[in-house]
Amino acid sequence: MKAEKTELIEHLVKRVNASPFLFVVDYTGLTVPGWEELRKRLRGVGAEIHVFKNTFVKVAAEKAGYPAEIGTALTGQTAVVTGDKDVCAAAKVMKTFAKEFEKPKLKAGVLDGSLLTVAGINSLADLPSKEVLQSQLLGVLQAPASKLVRLLNEPAASLARVIKAKADKES
Repeated sequence: MKAEKTELIEHLVKRVNASPFLFVVDYTGLTVPGWEELRKRLRGVGAEIHVFKNTFVKVAAEKAGYPAEIGTALTGQTAVVTGDKDVCAAAKVMKTFAKEFEKPKLKAGVLDGSLLTVAGINSLADLPSKEVLQSQLLGVLQAPASKLVRLLNEPAASLARVIKAKADKES
């Protein structure tokens, strides 16, 4: 039995180390269809939710070097959300799902080794997606170049307008 526990903890440590984030949620009262829907939504953004024994999660968090405060959130019926992609997308799924079904309730989280409160997770959920932020950055980077092109093009365009006006006047 001890070997099975050790194997489960090592599996959890690998999962925690592979993920840049971890959310601890209270899933009390969540039905099986609710679980299936939550898992489907999280899978769509590259995240997963799993139930482990709280003591296993505490040991794995210690081995991963997470703050000790995360252990205080590990009481009652808890599940952990991990992923390998966008933390904001996973936080957004958790927030919208909790609004729709009033379950599960976020308890705490860890992002890149730093403790997150529920308010911190919700603020991550309110951020635009990675693709939107990348397109906004690209627009900011392209703005000076497009202004320069318009500025360089304006003298020739002005000359063309004067010539056209002169030709229209003569005809």
